[in-house]
Amino acid sequence: MGVTCFTQEFACPIAPARMFKALILDSSNLIPKLLPQFIKSVEVIEGDGGAGSIEQVNFSEASHFKYVKNRIDELDRENFVCKYTMIEGGPIGDKLESIAYDVRFEAAGSGGCICKMTSKYNTIGEVEVKEEEIKSGKDSAMGIYRVVEAYLLENPHVYA
Repeated sequence: MGVTCFTQEFACPIAPARMFKALILDSSNLIPKLLPQFIKSVEVIEGDGGAGSIEQVNFSEASHFKYVKNRIDELDRENFVCKYTMIEGGPIGDKLESIAYDVRFEAAGSGGCICKMTSKYNTIGEVEVKEEEIKSGKDSAMGIYRVVEAYLLENPHVYA
């Protein structure tokens, strides 16, 4: 098995606690409401939503993927950290065993935060994953972050 890592980070004007609540703790409710054209539903299919739980994200008919299953590996509410692993569906196919994500929201001096994401692609055999192969996934993730950011800016009382 090979492992390929990618990182990305960006500044956000929203406080880390609000971004964490919206994007991590309440994503199953918020994301399908904000992006129904892409995400049909998010449901916990095993566990209570905390570490060890498995969530299934069901995509709309517009997506070329039907669903993904993610296992929540760590949920640190005090430090605004979520680690989870995509274990089934979506881009998991004959090249990948899993994709592990480490998502962090760190305070920035402006009252906002720095959103940091590391993704580790665990390949089957010695397959090499190139950044251009995962560009659409990274772009989709950034799109979700930006939609949530805009929603929180327009609704300052939500997740306060």
